[in-house]
Amino acid sequence: MPLRRSNCLAILVALLAIGAPVASAAATTPADVQRGLRQLVRAPGGPPGAIATIYRDGKLTVLRAGRADVRRARAPRANDHMRIASITKAFTGAVALNLVRDGKLGLDDTIGRRLPGAPPAWAAVSLRQLLNHTSGLPDYSASKGFAEQLTNDPHGYVAPSTLIDWVREAPLEFAPGSDYRYSNTDNIVVGLMAEAATGESFARQLEKVVTGPAKLRQTSLPNTIAIPTPILRGYVVAPGERPEDISSIYNPSGAWASGGIVSTPRDLNAFIRSYLGPRFFARAQQRQQMRFVPGGESVPPGPGRNSAGLALFRYRTGCGTVFGHTGDFPGYAQWAAASGDGRRAVTTSINIPAPKGKLLAQLRRVQTMAVCALFSK
Repeated sequence: MPLRRSNCLAILVALLAIGAPVASAAATTPADVQRGLRQLVRAPGGPPGAIATIYRDGKLTVLRAGRADVRRARAPRANDHMRIASITKAFTGAVALNLVRDGKLGLDDTIGRRLPGAPPAWAAVSLRQLLNHTSGLPDYSASKGFAEQLTNDPHGYVAPSTLIDWVREAPLEFAPGSDYRYSNTDNIVVGLMAEAATGESFARQLEKVVTGPAKLRQTSLPNTIAIPTPILRGYVVAPGERPEDISSIYNPSGAWASGGIVSTPRDLNAFIRSYLGPRFFARAQQRQQMRFVPGGESVPPGPGRNSAGLALFRYRTGCGTVFGHTGDFPGYAQWAAASGDGRRAVTTSINIPAPKGKLLAQLRRVQTMAVCALFSK
């Protein structure tokens, strides 16, 4: 049965938009996480497929349940391509903090200085405030222009400047630096500031700074709806209906530096280890990055207690603390995190949009179990 337009729009507008206790780290194993993935897939409204990767002691363990494609009896794989949604923001942060390290950008550089054509009301907003979502910029994904694009031409290319134009006349949500509110516009502006500072495209900077050095050969920033094969297909699941494939329902150019990257579970685990390493910038920038904003929750919420840093969230769980990012895109809910030294890392991917209510709580319990397994003796 076709996905109704109203439901489709609700999913797309959510584009980039504390679980119950689990066993202790000492008692939790990858087998427990595997069982949790199976239970998630079997739950009412659960995803057709789920995959987790756990990296520790130099070894990557891949745990899978369900199907990557409902038409075929194949479980998700570590080399399946998928939309990583707002984990893209961590990649954008890697580029920005690399430029800070090299003196090409400063955390206190303002939009007015770097992007003189931006809305005048944004002029005093700093790069730091963009990276930790204390900018007050209105979220373009909640705009009328965004909704019209999804309705009228969801497969069409959208330029970053158009995303800005959709909220150009909207007032700031609050005085910069005075509050926290997750906004996808923040990272669009960070990408534009990086381009202005270097004269190079954001895609080229991703390649030079992140995907090339970290050898992420299955990671890309597309501007068309196509996803490379093999694919972890994304779905929407409605009660009593067959899952509907929405992997390519929306052109990811409309998410760009905020949520447009395609990657794989294997590459995503390698990225987050390098990010916390830190491989892409120096310890001086990491110290700035890890100044956390109380109450800054990732979208969707990750396991445990969330706090926002610079293009990074801290997840404090009963089994230990990890650092990373979540993501929500039509057909996909993502999470990637690593220990503070980058030596241990975990990812979870499910092929439905971020769930709510009991199913979200169940997902967060599975993620917490994965953290426990990550730090088990």
